[in-house]
Amino acid sequence: MGSQKAGEIRFLMQAIESFVTAAGGVKPLVGGAVFALLFIGERLAAAAPRPKTKHRMIHNLGLWGIVLVLSPLIIAPLTAFGANHLLWERPETLRFGALILIADIILLDLWTYWMHRAWHRVPLMWRFHQIHHFDEFLDTTSAFRFHIGEVMISALLRLIPIALLAIPFTHVIAFETVFICTVMFHHSNLRLPAGFERTLSRIMVTPSIHWVHHHAVMKDTHSNYASILSLWDPLFASRSSASRTPEMKIGLESIEDKPLLRLILTPFMRRG
Repeated sequence: MGSQKAGEIRFLMQAIESFVTAAGGVKPLVGGAVFALLFIGERLAAAAPRPKTKHRMIHNLGLWGIVLVLSPLIIAPLTAFGANHLLWERPETLRFGALILIADIILLDLWTYWMHRAWHRVPLMWRFHQIHHFDEFLDTTSAFRFHIGEVMISALLRLIPIALLAIPFTHVIAFETVFICTVMFHHSNLRLPAGFERTLSRIMVTPSIHWVHHHAVMKDTHSNYASILSLWDPLFASRSSASRTPEMKIGLESIEDKPLLRLILTPFMRRG
């Protein structure tokens, strides 16, 4: 009887593992579908008026293009290498399962929260991350406006919790899928019913929370660091008291956006 029960549990674990593996395989399709829905939705129901200039879209898509080209060559192999060179191996009963998967996603989200704080507070890291904040408006494309240097360093640093906690590669892929979808969502210019967004924001980061993070006032820029779960900022006293408004100025205080080539070179340029 005991062996039959153990066999059923093992079968369930294998089924969950197969599902997660399949979900990772379609990560680009999931991300692409969410991007398309948000991109269309924010044009049908915009929370703030769109700027007339088109250069920011070129900047965002240009930076995204660099990441798309280099990610399969550098980022993906790096993540796979780290996930296959763990410091220890989880017992089979701990490898898979819905609760373990959820726990790993929460732990990686917590790590991402502290990494985001570091990108703002460590001067060398801020040189790369400020490129993301130069954007003077927010929409779905802003979710991909990151310097390739930041993306590479983030991938390297994320190997630390993966190795220490022996997080399976499939769980990392599941986290990345959830992460990119939520990042696109909270950067979007999608207008949501106030009551719905207020309720949702108690659980996850919504546009009303993250837009304050992009407010062109430094005390707000250095706040609201959470990515998926919204609880981290109140828990660690980094939530801004400011509220999002349609006319809120986005960007960095007293700094204008730069041409694409300048954005790429900015982290390596001597400060004037």
